[in-house]
Amino acid sequence: MRPFILLLPTLFAAGILISGCGSKGEGHKSTESASHSQTSSDYYTCPMHPSVRSDKPGVCPICQMTLVKVSEVQNSGEAENQPGGVHLSASKEVLANVSTIQVESKSIVREILLAGRIDYAEPNTQQITTRYGGRIEKLSVSYVGQQVRRGDPVAEIYSPEAITAQREFLVALGSSGRQTEASERSITEASGLREQSGAKLRYWGFSDKEIDELASTKNVKTLVTVHSPISGTVIRKNVDLQKYVAPGEALFDVSDLQSVWLQMDVYEADLSAVKIGQTITATIDAYPSEEFRGTVASIGAVVEPSTRTVRVRATLSNRDQKLKPEMFAQAVLSLPLAKTIVVPSSSIIATGRNTVVWVEVKPNHFEARPVKLGYRAGEFYQVLEGLHEGETVAVSGGYLIDSESQLQVAATGEHKH
Repeated sequence: MRPFILLLPTLFAAGILISGCGSKGEGHKSTESASHSQTSSDYYTCPMHPSVRSDKPGVCPICQMTLVKVSEVQNSGEAENQPGGVHLSASKEVLANVSTIQVESKSIVREILLAGRIDYAEPNTQQITTRYGGRIEKLSVSYVGQQVRRGDPVAEIYSPEAITAQREFLVALGSSGRQTEASERSITEASGLREQSGAKLRYWGFSDKEIDELASTKNVKTLVTVHSPISGTVIRKNVDLQKYVAPGEALFDVSDLQSVWLQMDVYEADLSAVKIGQTITATIDAYPSEEFRGTVASIGAVVEPSTRTVRVRATLSNRDQKLKPEMFAQAVLSLPLAKTIVVPSSSIIATGRNTVVWVEVKPNHFEARPVKLGYRAGEFYQVLEGLHEGETVAVSGGYLIDSESQLQVAATGEHKH
């Protein structure tokens, strides 16, 4: 009996301990249940992959980013979200740097930036040729870049054909002078022969002054002078002294640089905005503070397959000769657009298949609105469909609003825009 009596305090103490442990365990379990009931809606997710959800901290199995805790209880208390919308508290708007503006209708100017180069104006460029064969005995133009005027001598040629033509004219002139007592028919024939021989000299480049001088002096020139038919700058020299030239061969190329061409390449997407007669403004690196204005004169008929561009040509005035052929130029083509609703480019969110803006439908509540865009002009886009004048859109923080929307999509299982 004594051993049993001695064991009672021990068993009693053990029972108390056991009972106490059971009570404590039940109390801990109750506390855990209460705590779990309060935070049962909390979970952890990846900001980059909202589909990843976990009930404890960790890392994303896809990108290894640290999971972020999300409280659905807090969201349900703060958000009062509606389908297709995102509610942001005042603190979240400050953290997301969200700012809004009211959209309005106005006319904007679209500017198309083009790269080009200065070129000779082909209508102002002409070749100096000889109309008879011969040997170059003298050159009055000796280098490229030399200025010439219309009628200036550029070369002297020894040409047996030109000498023969002068002699034929003198023979015809002499025969017409001796027909004073001849028949009327003979006089008419002699006069016609003189006119024909004189016309032949004119066709070969002899001026009326030279023909009159030949008729008065009766002196045949062995060297025939070639004159420039145009005023301008020599851009190409094709002959040298003692070289034999054939009839029609080019001696020099002369271009009047009072006006030049600006050759530009326009992409297909911008081609609809280019019209004949439009004003264009160009700048040159050599004169960064100056602007050169011209008009569009020609639009190419063929698309260059390698660059998908069309050649567009504009004519620029160049009276001070500052523009040199082969200079590079940057051109701006300004195109006023019709009055439409416009939004800043920062408010546009590209979601893949759609383009949306976040519209504040009521205070702190934003809705993704699909829009159809027109042209872009600077920092603004035309909105053809989806918005009305006076509505409020987010111009900054739109991507953070979109991220919040994606988190709510993962939480609710809905799919937005």
